[in-house]
Amino acid sequence: MTEKLKAGDNTNIEAAVFRHLISHLDEHKDVQNIELMNLADFCRNCLAKWYVAEAKEQGEEVEYEAARELVYGMPYSEWKDLYQKPATAEQMAVFEAKQKK
Repeated sequence: MTEKLKAGDNTNIEAAVFRHLISHLDEHKDVQNIELMNLADFCRNCLAKWYVAEAKEQGEEVEYEAARELVYGMPYSEWKDLYQKPATAEQMAVFEAKQKK
């Protein structure tokens, strides 16, 4: 019989999955944040914001830039210079249309 899992019941597993997600995104730097936003409604910056918010919930203070460095594996400005490409007009149109919903 399969037991239903509840969020929070498996903190070590959840932490490992988060680390795997961060590693996976790092291995796929070619996937742009705008693409993630358009397809999944989140991006690397969202992960950093969620990290900061959850730290606050837990009574900890984490600076947004420190959280972004954790997610990006380097300072965001460096990652942006090395890997971020300008969004295309089509990508921006999709993004803006989703924002209006």
